[in-house]
Amino acid sequence: MKKYLVLVFSILLFVSCKESSEKNERVLTDSSGNINQLTVVIENSLWEGEVGETIRTNLAAAVDGLPQEEPLFSLSQIPPQTFSGFVRKNRLFLKIEEGDTNEFRVLNEVYARPQKGVVIRGKNEEALIEQINKQSDSIISIYKETELKEKQRRIAKGLKDDKKLKENFGLSLKFPTAYRYAKEAKNFSWIRKEIPKGNMEILIYEVPLSTIEKDTNVIGNIIKMRDSIGKAHIPGPVEGSYMITEEAYAPYLFETEIDGKFAYETRGTWEVKNAFMAGPFVNYAVKDEKNDRYLILEGFVFSPSRGKRDNIFELDAILQSADIK
Repeated sequence: MKKYLVLVFSILLFVSCKESSEKNERVLTDSSGNINQLTVVIENSLWEGEVGETIRTNLAAAVDGLPQEEPLFSLSQIPPQTFSGFVRKNRLFLKIEEGDTNEFRVLNEVYARPQKGVVIRGKNEEALIEQINKQSDSIISIYKETELKEKQRRIAKGLKDDKKLKENFGLSLKFPTAYRYAKEAKNFSWIRKEIPKGNMEILIYEVPLSTIEKDTNVIGNIIKMRDSIGKAHIPGPVEGSYMITEEAYAPYLFETEIDGKFAYETRGTWEVKNAFMAGPFVNYAVKDEKNDRYLILEGFVFSPSRGKRDNIFELDAILQSADIK
C-alpha cells in the first residue's frame, strides 16, 4: 500500500510539473521590435552621464562600409520602473544596474521568444563603464546573431524559387519573392528588388581560385575582380558608364565563414564610373576547394538620400543563408 501511494504521488508530481512547465511555455508570446532596435533599461541619471555615453559609443557605433554614418543598433532608453508589460516583449534589451557585485549575464527568452537580454551590474559607475567596454564585442555579436536569425525567419515566410542558382552554381539561397532574376549569363546571375527610389541587388558568380590568390594583395585582387564584373555586366545610366569599387577609399576586409567554408568578407562603397551614382556593398568570396573556385556572393544597394543599414542587413541575411553543394 505504501509503495502504491508513493507511486501515485510521484505520478501526480510529474504531471503537475509538466503542466506547470507547459503553462510557463505558453505565456511566452512573440517578441516585438524592428530589426536592430535595442531597448536600454537604465536609470535616467546614468544614461545622461558617462555610462550612457559608453553604451552609445560601443553599441551605436557607425556600421562599417556605409556611405553615411548609421548606428549598429537603434537605441531606445527607458528607466527600470517602466520595464514592464508590453515593453518587456522587445526582442533585444540591455539592462544596466548598480549593485553589490560586478556581473555580466545573458538572458534567453525570459519574457518572449525569440529574445536576447544582457544584464550588466556594477558596484559603481566606473565598474559599469569597465564592464560595458570589456563585454561590448560579445554583446554586439550576441545581438547581431539574434537579429540575423530573426531576419532570416521573416524572409523564410515567402521564398523565391532558387532552382536556377542550384543548376548554375550548386547554390541554395533563401531570398524573398519580392526579388526577381534580372540577368542570367554564363557563371553569372543578377537578382534585384525595387524599393522606394532605388534598388537592392544580389550578384552571384564564380572565379578561379587564382583570381584572388595570385599574390598576397587580396583586397586589391578582389577590387579588380569586382571592377571587371561591373564593367562586363553592370552598366550605368550613360554610355560608357559601369559599376566599380569606389576609388577614394579602400574597402574593409575581414575573414569569416559561409556554410562552413572560409570566406573573405569585403564591405565598402561602389560607384558608377562616369556617372554620379554610389552606395554600399557587401561581398563574400567563398573558397570552394571542392569545385576549384571562389563563389562570389554580393549584395549592394542604391537608395539616394536614405538610410541603408537595414537594406544591407537584409542582403547580409540572404547571403549568409547560402548552402553550397
